[in-house]
Parts: sequence; C-alpha cells; structure tokens
Amino acid sequence: MKSENEYRIYGGKNLHPLLRVVMGLVGVGLICFAILATIVCIGKRTQIQGTPKVMIILGCKVEESGPSELLRDRLDTALDYLNGLDSPIPVIVSGGQGKDEPVSEASAMADYLIKAGYDKAYIYLEDNSHNTAENLGYSAALLESLSLDPAEDGVLIVSNGFHLTRARMLAERFGYEDVSTLAAPTSHLPSRISMFFREPLALVKSFLFDREMPRTETPTAEVSQMIYGG
Repeated sequence: MKSENEYRIYGGKNLHPLLRVVMGLVGVGLICFAILATIVCIGKRTQIQGTPKVMIILGCKVEESGPSELLRDRLDTALDYLNGLDSPIPVIVSGGQGKDEPVSEASAMADYLIKAGYDKAYIYLEDNSHNTAENLGYSAALLESLSLDPAEDGVLIVSNGFHLTRARMLAERFGYEDVSTLAAPTSHLPSRISMFFREPLALVKSFLFDREMPRTETPTAEVSQMIYGG
C-alpha cells in the first residue's frame, strides 16, 4: 500500500488560493462574454414592424476614397430596401466627422445615396454624432424638425447586423417606438472578427452608461434641404 506521503506526491499539488480565484474569475468572464455574444448574434436580423415612415442609417468609418466597406454594406442594404418602395421616405444619415476622416460620415453617406439615384430631397444630415447613443439622440431632434415623432412614427434603423442589438436597445431607451431594423452584412472579414470581440463589451458599456438621450443642436430639416434638397 502507498504511504500518505506517496499519495501527496502523486496526487498532485493543490492550487494556490489566489490562482483558484483568478481562474474562477476568468471562467465567469468567459461565460458572461459567451452570453453577451449570443445576445448580439440573436439581434443580427432584419425585423420590420408595420410600415416605417423614416429611415436612419447609422454612420461608420469614412476613408479618403469614400465610405468604408462596412459603411458601403449599410448603404447598399438601405438602397435595396428604398428601391423596393412605392414612394420615397425621409432618410436621416447620421454620423459626424472623426479626426481621421476627410468629411463627415453623414456627408459621405448622402453623396453615396445621391450618386446611386436616391432623391436628394428626402435626405437629411445629422452630422454631429460620434457614437451610437449620439446617432439616435441627435437624430430624434432632427425627426422633430421633420414633424415626425419617434414615439409614434415607425423608424427603420439600418446598420451592420452585429450593431443592431445595441442600436435597438438604445432606441427603445430613448423613446423610439415601433423600431424596425435592417441588417446589413459585414463583408470586411477583419472587421467581422474584431466586432465579435468588441461589440459585446460595447453593449455592456451602453447598457451601463448611455442612460439619457444625448441632445445637441442639430441641423434642422430646412438646413438639410438647403444642402441636399435643392
């Protein structure tokens, strides 16, 4: 029979209590991340409720050459939907200008839609926002200038699929009702990979900190019409 000492030798060393705590925290973190990633994936879908009266296209990176691949995905998906309508609807293009962007995201999106043949009289710019909460908060003010109420009139939000869970959560938190979503693909593989890790964390950040709708002075409908409405 083996002695007690032999059992201690071959039975393996006990883990240090601090290491146990660290491993436990890592395990819990992985489980939480998996749950969040699942929530993000569940929200990656097109969901149209009723007949939306206005579309909001959420901005994304603009390169020197024009809209990034992710942003083109959003714009092309929006155009596919708009071209299938019997009559045009107002489209708010939402996104400010970052330090490394040649123009505002809203301006680049408007140019893209106009070149694709969409009636510029129905395009309105929200070019102050720099994150999703501001996209939706500032767009709400622009909706008011269009005599549209986000709490009553159906709004269709367009973005890449990975972004829609967070966009829908914030829209509903900020008083939008009858929120529909239009899911664009994510053609750029590196972005698809990075967003798999980034978006669950961004969802937590927005859930905890984006509690009140951001408000600022935004271009009125009249100003937007002067720029793109002729």
